[in-house]
Amino acid sequence: MDKVKVGIVGCGNISGIYFENLTQLFVNTEVFACADVFRERAEEAAEKYGVPHVWTTEELLASDEIQIVVNLTTPAGHFEVCKQALLSGKHVYVEKPLSLSPEHGNELVKLAEEKGLMIGCAPDTFLGAGLQTCRKLIDDGFIGEPVAASAFMVCHGHESWHPDPEFYYKGGGGPMFDMGPYYLTALVSLLGPAATVCGMTKTSFAQRTITSSKKFGQKIDVEVPTHVAGTVQFVSGAVATVITSFDVWDSTLPRIEIYGSRGTLIVPDPNTFGGPILLKPANGSAFTEIPLVHNYADNSRGIGVADIADCITSGNKPRAAGELAGHVLEIMNAFHTSSDTRRYVELATRCEQPRPLPLGLIKGYLS
Repeated sequence: MDKVKVGIVGCGNISGIYFENLTQLFVNTEVFACADVFRERAEEAAEKYGVPHVWTTEELLASDEIQIVVNLTTPAGHFEVCKQALLSGKHVYVEKPLSLSPEHGNELVKLAEEKGLMIGCAPDTFLGAGLQTCRKLIDDGFIGEPVAASAFMVCHGHESWHPDPEFYYKGGGGPMFDMGPYYLTALVSLLGPAATVCGMTKTSFAQRTITSSKKFGQKIDVEVPTHVAGTVQFVSGAVATVITSFDVWDSTLPRIEIYGSRGTLIVPDPNTFGGPILLKPANGSAFTEIPLVHNYADNSRGIGVADIADCITSGNKPRAAGELAGHVLEIMNAFHTSSDTRRYVELATRCEQPRPLPLGLIKGYLS
C-alpha cells in the first residue's frame, strides 16, 4: 500500500515511541523527515530509525513531500507549529494538549476546517485494546446506563525521572494539563461529551528539587496549581469525580471506574493501551477480568497518526480529532476557571463521541 509521508517536529523524550511505531508498527506511514531546535537530537533520531532527511522546521513545513506533520514540541510550541503547518497545507497531529488555551485550540480546529485539512491530537491511548474493549462493554449494555464515574491520577511529579522537568511546573503544565488529557479523553470516549465542570485547585509546594541525574539538585519555582479536583457532568447526565495531583507520595486509588445502572466497570490506566479490565454485574458476586477483544495492547502511540493517514484515503473523520482535543482542553481549563471564580463552568464546546475501532483488526491497519 502507498505510505503517507510524515514529518516529525521535536525529537525529545516522547519522540522515540513515535519514531519506532511510525516506522515499524503501522504499515501506512513513512517518517520522511525530522526536525528539532537542537539539530543533533534530530540527527541522532534519524540515524537510529532510518529517517532519510534532517531538516529545519521551516524546511520540513515547506516540503511538498510531507503530508502529516507530527508536532512533538513542548506545550508552549504546540499552537504556533500547528498553525504554521496548517497554513503550509499539511495535516497535523500534535502531542497533548492541543494548545495552552481553549481559544488557541478552537482557532486551530477552525483553521483546519477552513483549509480542508485534518488536525488530530494525543492522547490516542483510548484507541488501544483496553479502552476499546471497555467501550464495547458499555455500548453493548454490560453495565446498563452509565450514571457516574471516578478518575484519579495522583503522584509526586516527574522531577525524579524526567531529564528536563521544568516545563511541568510552568504555564501549560501541572497535573491537569499533563495527565488530565489521558483521563478526560478516556471519559469522553466512553461517556460522550461533557456539559458542566466544577473544580478546586491548590499549589502545595512553592518549589521542587530535581533529583534526576541530568539536573540533580536544581530548584524549580512552581507557577501552576499542582492539585486539581472537581466534578464533570456529561451531556448524558453521568457525573464524574476527578482528581489530578503532583502532591501525593503514594495512593491506592483506582485509575478509572464507570458505575452503571446494572454494574461496575474498572477501566485500565488510560496512559496505557492494554488491560486489565474488571467487570462486576449488579447480580455478580465478584469482579471478573474481561479478555481484550481488540488489538494494540502494547505501547502503540502514533495510532492516531496512522488513523489520520488512513482517513486521507478513506475520507473518514479521524478518531483522535481536534474537536475532541479542543473539548478536553476546555474541560481542563474549566477546572482552573471554576476554582478561580468559585462558580460552575458551562462548557461552550461539544464533540462527537469518537467512533470505535472495529473488532479483529490486523495490526498495522485501521478503518
